[in-house]
Amino acid sequence: MDNLAEHWQNLSLNEREDVNLELSEDKSSNEFIMAVKFLTKRALSVEAVIKTFNPLWRSKKGFKVRRAGDHILLFVFDNREEVDKILSSAPWSFDEHLMVLQRYDKEVPIRTLKFNTILVWIQVHDIPMRFLNHKVAEELCEVAGMMCKEEDINEMDGGSFIRVRVNIDINKHLCRGRRFSSSQGEQGWVSFKYERLPNLCYWCGSLSHVDKDCELWIESEG
Repeated sequence: MDNLAEHWQNLSLNEREDVNLELSEDKSSNEFIMAVKFLTKRALSVEAVIKTFNPLWRSKKGFKVRRAGDHILLFVFDNREEVDKILSSAPWSFDEHLMVLQRYDKEVPIRTLKFNTILVWIQVHDIPMRFLNHKVAEELCEVAGMMCKEEDINEMDGGSFIRVRVNIDINKHLCRGRRFSSSQGEQGWVSFKYERLPNLCYWCGSLSHVDKDCELWIESEG
């Protein structure tokens, strides 16, 4: 059916099939949808998912859940603000496994969605005191992923460290930190600490699988 939908222009249509229906915007639904992929090999229970996130997300009118593929669920809300709030509070996990969330605009097939990145807070530790500022922390975190500018600068202040919001690729190894040097010849290392991360592979540092599914672990025969 999907292939037919994609290639309908090449079909020979009969008189009834060729009658066009114009879909105006007033016929569209007012739903706001998140597409979520669960990075687990276990079977998903929709009932368990709803039971877990109902008290966490505290949606005023609740939400609906639809299955949309292999470990992919659609969460349907009636207002954008609740979706924005949930996305801004990422990362989320279920049963200690990572969930990759993204806004779904309903314009593209679900099978074409890429669940490759998540937003995380990174704590940047061990920055020399005279360089302990937001700009330096953001430059240091450029190797970890794409910066996400925070409007509330107070969210970045951790006292002895700086917090940076970063969009990271889950298929790449997590950066543990970064070397630095100063114009005075000082050299050192800053450490990255990731907030609220669930299970990850401690063999290679990837978030896309756990230890027992890692190629390094398999090649080493455990």
